[in-house]
Amino acid sequence: MNNKQYKHLFFDLDHTLWDFETNSKETLHELYYLNHLNERGILDFDNFFKKYSYHNQRLWHRYTLGYIKQEELKWKRMWLTLLDFKIADEPLARLMSEQFLEHLPTKTNLFPFTIEILTYLKEKGYQLHLITNGFEQVQKRKLENSGINNYFIEVITSEASNNLKPNKEIFHYAFTKTKALADESIMIGDNLDADIQGGINAGIDTVFVNHINAVPHIEATYMVKDLKSLASIF
Repeated sequence: MNNKQYKHLFFDLDHTLWDFETNSKETLHELYYLNHLNERGILDFDNFFKKYSYHNQRLWHRYTLGYIKQEELKWKRMWLTLLDFKIADEPLARLMSEQFLEHLPTKTNLFPFTIEILTYLKEKGYQLHLITNGFEQVQKRKLENSGINNYFIEVITSEASNNLKPNKEIFHYAFTKTKALADESIMIGDNLDADIQGGINAGIDTVFVNHINAVPHIEATYMVKDLKSLASIF
């Protein structure tokens, strides 16, 4: 048990609480059949999803670093995936991008113990907030549909703050919105480069939620293997 008196807990959403991998796979599986991709020569959905995941992760990294804009991220991940299967169809890529962002927020898969740990923390009197690089309307729909929107007082997005994690400016924006002080705040997330480095940049403590048992290249204040283990810190 930690002796430091945290008051404001800032959570990441995707890959930390909301199971992006499972939800995106379900969504793409729907789009695969909706757009008859098997008739276009993409015969193995799992291979299609693997290619998409590669491009999505790479483009999100570039977006986080500020190298590309939001719009480019949205459609290029579909475009590059289709190109891997020799389908150079930009209208299809743009259509699938729109479909993806429409269907994805309806998915409700959360990581184990998400509801239990949020309930526990709220009952203990912590003020819970979100800091996310995700898109404003998409993130709000995810929270509503998965039933966790009422746990959070403030939802700070990169769109609203005009900054991305790990830039300290998005955290300073969050402190202003929540009236939180740095020494009573902590960032909880799965992404070492965005969440943990971002917390360090902002001068606050951090918790690395290591769902995938990665070898950390950045040192967080705490590391847990699952959400349930947050109870040992707070």
